[in-house]
Amino acid sequence: MIAADIEDAIRRALDEDVGSGDVTTEACVPADRRAAGTFLAREDLVVAGMEVLPAVYARRGGGVSVTALHRDGDRVPGDAALAQVEGPARTLLECERVALNFLQRLSGVATLASQFAAAVEGTGCRVLDTRKTTPGLRRLEKMAAAAGGVTNHRFGLFDAVLIKNNHITAAGGVRQALEATRHCAVPVEIEVRTRTELDEALACGATRLLLDNLTPDQAREWIAHIAGRASVELSGGITLETVRAYAGTGADFVSAGAITHSARAADISFRLEL
Repeated sequence: MIAADIEDAIRRALDEDVGSGDVTTEACVPADRRAAGTFLAREDLVVAGMEVLPAVYARRGGGVSVTALHRDGDRVPGDAALAQVEGPARTLLECERVALNFLQRLSGVATLASQFAAAVEGTGCRVLDTRKTTPGLRRLEKMAAAAGGVTNHRFGLFDAVLIKNNHITAAGGVRQALEATRHCAVPVEIEVRTRTELDEALACGATRLLLDNLTPDQAREWIAHIAGRASVELSGGITLETVRAYAGTGADFVSAGAITHSARAADISFRLEL
């Protein structure tokens, strides 16, 4: 069963695009005409978003059969058929753009995620996604990131404590922030900006540290100082070109907002036939 927030995202996307009706299709296409269509990859990509397709067509009244030819996480070459649909021609045309928008966006995220995962192979470091997602599409984009081979970070503000610099300022310091979270039943991570904050966090028993905006050389030095007393996540402008250098510092994790906020839409087309 599809998650409620995904169902809502599909509803809103169709309402936005179809509105009161597809005037072009209604004017040009007989109501009783049937057709078939194929979603085609136009470049090498990692597939994501396949579970969205049946829900898109079902939202427009059903009557469309959807055959997925690949699963999320599959690597496919350009010109590979991803899925086939068959049903009322009007429904296929009404849903074409929304279905493509989801597939292109999510496959783009999965493809970029796979490139990040491949870049750190052999380092023992894992790549994390972030909350820098398209509003309303977080679950789908995180599913796509996981399909591409990276690890999901916290989903939202509710499932993990992540004490960042503004929290430290508002709490009155590293010690105060950490002591205030000892009752929390979720994982606790703290960002440290200076070596003084780092040592204070370790002295307070921090088990997971976030080091932000360091160079790889600085990160290596700080991680050597930590010496295994806490797990380490590196963040801050990490790109596909620099991620391996950061992963090679001894960090346990590197997080990259680019996986979701800067993924290019994959090139996927839809071909209709009577």
